Amino acid sequence: MRETRAAEDRALAAWEIVAASTSALAAEWVVGTLTGRGRLLLLIPVTTAVIFMLLSHRARGESAREIGWGLDNFVESARLLLPPMFVVSVLLVGVGWYAGTLDFRRWEGGQTLMGVPGLSLIWGPLQQYALQGFINRRAQVALGRGALSVLLVALLFAAFHLPNPWLTFATFAGGLLWAWVYQRAPNILAVGLSHSLMTWVMISSVPPDALHNLRVGFKYFG
Repeated sequence: MRETRAAEDRALAAWEIVAASTSALAAEWVVGTLTGRGRLLLLIPVTTAVIFMLLSHRARGESAREIGWGLDNFVESARLLLPPMFVVSVLLVGVGWYAGTLDFRRWEGGQTLMGVPGLSLIWGPLQQYALQGFINRRAQVALGRGALSVLLVALLFAAFHLPNPWLTFATFAGGLLWAWVYQRAPNILAVGLSHSLMTWVMISSVPPDALHNLRVGFKYFG
């Protein structure tokens, strides 16, 4: 009986990952390409996905603290994140310096960082909540804690940024780090802030043409 229940739970977790991922891909590749009312229509898959994740947390009895919304293990998570963040930041800054494109005032679409600090610092934790607080947790149920579930999370995160080659590579690498750290010290705020900071460093360093204004989905070709 226990084995049957565990198998059913793994299958359910896998379907939950598929449902959440499908909503994200639909938002990027279908709804995101629409004009006019497209921006409002984008709220439909996003809202649906958020409601679905919240209901799933409630059904499984997952508290906000278990998911990673807290400060109790923030320092532990940050301690794991800082060394690789430092190494990657040095490499990116070196690329920007060598290419003559280093500019820490640059941001998406030519805006400066000071123009969107709130958005950038909120968007990182929100993305990591969906990626780690939901997909990573369900991946651990379906595949177990460790390399397989970490790899799945990274592959999905990269897939959400296709067909942009730079973003696909960067999000795969970042996804590996954040998924690995989350499984050891689940803290959404720490990995979310890491996401925001590394995005800033990348945008400030990598030649703008290579990033293609961070466009993904069909918009990449526009």
